[in-house]
Amino acid sequence: MFPVEGIADEVVAQVPTEIKVAVTSSPTRGIEATLRLCEELTSARFHVAPHLAARLVRDEKHLREILERLFTIGVRDVFAIAGDADQPAGQFSGATALVTAMAELGYGIDDVGIAGYPESHPFISDETTIQVMFDKEPFATYIVSQLCLDAGVVAWWIGAVRARGVQLPIHIGIPGPIGSRKLLRIATRIGVGESSRFVRGHGGLLARLLLRGRYGPGSLIERLAPKLADPAAAIGGFHVHTFNELATTERWRRERLRRPAS
Repeated sequence: MFPVEGIADEVVAQVPTEIKVAVTSSPTRGIEATLRLCEELTSARFHVAPHLAARLVRDEKHLREILERLFTIGVRDVFAIAGDADQPAGQFSGATALVTAMAELGYGIDDVGIAGYPESHPFISDETTIQVMFDKEPFATYIVSQLCLDAGVVAWWIGAVRARGVQLPIHIGIPGPIGSRKLLRIATRIGVGESSRFVRGHGGLLARLLLRGRYGPGSLIERLAPKLADPAAAIGGFHVHTFNELATTERWRRERLRRPAS
């Protein structure tokens, strides 16, 4: 979820405390907004995994202060990313340097997530992103894949990651049930490579989405079922992007869990 005003109250009202909550970090709101929301949610007894954007961390002193603050409120899981800032705030230009420094500093972080890119990264080749993931593996405990609407691309990417020798469990990033126009705006903004072609080449599908008014992730999960069932894929679960539509996402999650296994 995004750290915006009032979102903590909505989490308390809509989300069970057994659900681990990921809090994003952005250059527009800054890392302080992420930390403050983490403090609010942990005080309400939620397990929280904040995004730590390397490009928002000034230096090791700043990183030490962040980790100390997280440790004090009981956070033991962080998701390390490069971040979207055009220019680094200091010495960390990417997630590899950040997770290396985190490992040296310690502070009781038990789980460290790193990002995976099923779609082509706008600035880095597919081979390079997988190689970087391999380099970060000794400092991490899980991978979260970036949002992708094409199950075939996700399945291919998982195979490529495993072929490279990366064995960390993968949590597949999926969108929750959100308004179709909103999803298409997000997909167009972040989608490059395969997803851009998916958006351009599936006019019939997108027309049906717009007619329904809301996208449901069920079909994406169903298309991923063979990969989910493959032990070699080592799928750890799903990372659901709520886009702060918490009530709708939680209703969908409960309904999905009530369905009998196929």
